[in-house]
This record gives sequence, C-alpha cells and structure tokens, in this order.
Amino acid sequence: MSYGSPAAGPEQVPVCPRHPDRVSYVTCQRCGRPACPECQRPAAVGFHCVDCVRELAAADQGRKARTVYGGTARPGGRPVVTFALIGLCVLVYALQWLVPNDEVYQDFAYANSAVLTAQEPWRMLTSAFLHSQGFFLHILLNMYTLWLFGQALEPYLGRIRFLAVYLLSAVGGSVGYLLLAPPPATAVIGASGAIFGLFGGLFVVMRQRGGDVRQLLVLIVINAVLGFVIPGIAWQAHLGGLLTGAAATAVIAYAPRGRSRTAVQTGGLVAVAVVLAVATLVRVSAVPVPAGLSL
Repeated sequence: MSYGSPAAGPEQVPVCPRHPDRVSYVTCQRCGRPACPECQRPAAVGFHCVDCVRELAAADQGRKARTVYGGTARPGGRPVVTFALIGLCVLVYALQWLVPNDEVYQDFAYANSAVLTAQEPWRMLTSAFLHSQGFFLHILLNMYTLWLFGQALEPYLGRIRFLAVYLLSAVGGSVGYLLLAPPPATAVIGASGAIFGLFGGLFVVMRQRGGDVRQLLVLIVINAVLGFVIPGIAWQAHLGGLLTGAAATAVIAYAPRGRSRTAVQTGGLVAVAVVLAVATLVRVSAVPVPAGLSL
C-alpha cells in the first residue's frame, strides 16, 4: 500500500460527472464512476448511475422475448401461423371448386405409389392442403381442430418451430400411408396427418411440463379408433403424423437450455426429416420400376 506525500500535491476529489459541483465518494457498481445522491439508483449490489440504468434498459428492450422452448415471443401471442395454415387450406379448397377438370386434385393429391412418390415427391406435402369436395365436414372438422390445437401449441413453440412440426407431421402422414397402406395405390388428401402431429406435439409438451395428459390421451385414442371404424379414413396417415409430430416436438421440448439450444433443436428437426426421407427411399427402392418408366 502506498501513501501520498505533501510533495505530491493534494489528492483529486471525486465529483459526479453529471454534476461537477458535487463531491461524491459513492461509485457506480457497473462503470465505477462517482455518482451523487441525485444520480444514484439502487441495484442488486450497491448503486448504479443513471447512465448505466438507461443503457441496461435499452439493452433489455433490444433483447427479444422468448417462448418456453426458445422461440421468439410475439406481442399478444396470436397464433398467426395457425391462422395462415387455415387460410391456405380454405384457399386451396376454393380453388378445388373453381379450377375446372379437377386439376388441383389431380396435380397435388398423393397416393401410396412408389412410382408417383419417386417422380413427384412434393405431393407428400401438398396433399395435406387438399380436402374432399364431396364431404364438407372433412375440411370443417380439420380446420376447427387445427384452430383448437394450433392456438394451444403455437405459443409454446413459437411460430417457426410450430410450422416445422406441422409440415414435418404432414409429410410424416404421407410416409405412414406409403409404408402401411396395402395395394392397390389409393389417393389420400387432407390435413389429418398434420393435425395428428399436433396431437402428438401437445402430448409431449404437456408431459414435459408436468400436465395431466389423460383427457388428451382419450381424445387421441378416440380419433385413432375412428380411423378403423369409419371407411375411407387413412389411419396409416394419422399414425405417421402422430409419431412424427411427437418426435419433432420432443426434439424441441427436451433440448438443453443455453446458447446451443437452437442448434440442437434445428439438428434434431433435420434428423426427423432425414428419417422420413430414408424411410421413403427404402420403400420406393423396394418396388420394381415398371418397364418404360425411368425414375
């Protein structure tokens, strides 16, 4: 420890930077500058000066609020993606009626055909936005269920993660239909596979957060049984969507917190997509290609 000497001159008196006429021996715990009583603000430890308080407040405003699983929280928490998906399905349904010769159905429906899957794989997704023209309750019930489960699940996951789960579940439903539906090839349309994915996703979220899943489980079982009881319902697509949605949501919900969480979630969702792609390729490659067709 060193001491000043008379020869060194008087020690400089600390003054408040905002009020140079005021002596202050209290310093800001953040920047270390003196702060007079007027410029002091209580902090967790000691005091902060008003300048540091303003800087911290500006940083907090610039920092994005996050959902439970790391998504960007939006003001009001409106399920915008859910509404957009409903709107898109309604728009496509209107086009099914307006476009002549049933071209929308012919161009975008999916069938459990290895050849069709290999040549036009996008149908595995686009079919989820088509609905039966001969049964209006098909789109009505699907959109109502999407509205119910979307507004429950989207605020937890965030928009991008929710959309990823929905689209993966839609494809997963088509993969389930490709793998499990017996020949001959039959067309399948509707958002049911993706919606079953939301069933699985909400089940995972409720279990992870310690909620009571009994009522949801009963609802899933009832809807699954209907696929075996009512003719014309593709239970294979329901099962594929359910398992895919549960897997995709589990990747999001159980990713460790921290800076790497988004990377882990992204990698996990990509892994789910790769599994679906590999399952599709294995099924397609196992079917002989008819003469005259090139894949």
